[in-house]
Amino acid sequence: MNSPPTTLSGTTSGPMDAQRLENVLAEIGKQILEHGFGAVGNLGQWGCTSISVELCEENIAPVLAAGACRGGICQGAPGGLSNLAGTIDHTLLKPDATVDQVDTICQEALEHNFASVCVNGTWVRRCAEILKGSGVTTCAVIGFPLGAMAPEVKIYEARRVVEDGACEVDMVMNIGALKSGDDAFVRRDIAGVAEVCHRLGAKLKVILETCLLSKDEIVRASALAKEAGADFVKTSTGFSSGGATIEDVELMRQTVGPVLGVKASGGVRDAEGVRDMIKAGATRIGASASVAIVSGGSGGSGY
Repeated sequence: MNSPPTTLSGTTSGPMDAQRLENVLAEIGKQILEHGFGAVGNLGQWGCTSISVELCEENIAPVLAAGACRGGICQGAPGGLSNLAGTIDHTLLKPDATVDQVDTICQEALEHNFASVCVNGTWVRRCAEILKGSGVTTCAVIGFPLGAMAPEVKIYEARRVVEDGACEVDMVMNIGALKSGDDAFVRRDIAGVAEVCHRLGAKLKVILETCLLSKDEIVRASALAKEAGADFVKTSTGFSSGGATIEDVELMRQTVGPVLGVKASGGVRDAEGVRDMIKAGATRIGASASVAIVSGGSGGSGY
């Protein structure tokens, strides 16, 4: 269903301060969800939708003045929320992954039109070359899987994987710092990676490892990631004691609001599980069982 062009209040004149920009983005997120589902959470009718926003000079100039470095549409996530495959990061993060297995997941991603292929840094350049021009992006993990390295190391790692071709970066938060109450360190750790990702044109997802956090800590971590400039919050590495849960995804969505992405990863193995996570507020799914999910089957117990 195509909707008529939408006028967003607060974009036509005057300086675009941080609060006005946040309001515009929140309105866009709200309209996407409303137009995409008819009502948020109504997954019974999956269909196509479009939203039109006029980007003329007088509208885009205040956005750039407020701090945006670029205006445009990023290639990738081809199906969005109306297409199951388009919500999935097809993932291979096992330490013993071989080059043949990496090539296979790239071919599977091309065949099924997944949002991205998510791999360890050593495979980024190869995946980016295979996927170039396809609409399937390359996603890399950094600080993985513990998140306990120095912020400068994460910044270097992020820069390297983006230079190698990653369009999205999934970083592990410093979990110990959060549990120690050092919110300033956690915010700074994330902000450093966010800055280099955005400067080089990539998106940042922050892995909270929710299975190791209390509910209050999940709220704090989600809020800190948003404050630090992350584009997504993500539940899990898939390498700890648990994966994504409906309750944690709902809590993360409530905390970050309608604009930021929420990625549910770890333990999502079938189409019903994907739909449950989307209904809870997820906009992206991390899975190794991606082919089984879109084929109507169920995957194994791995990430």
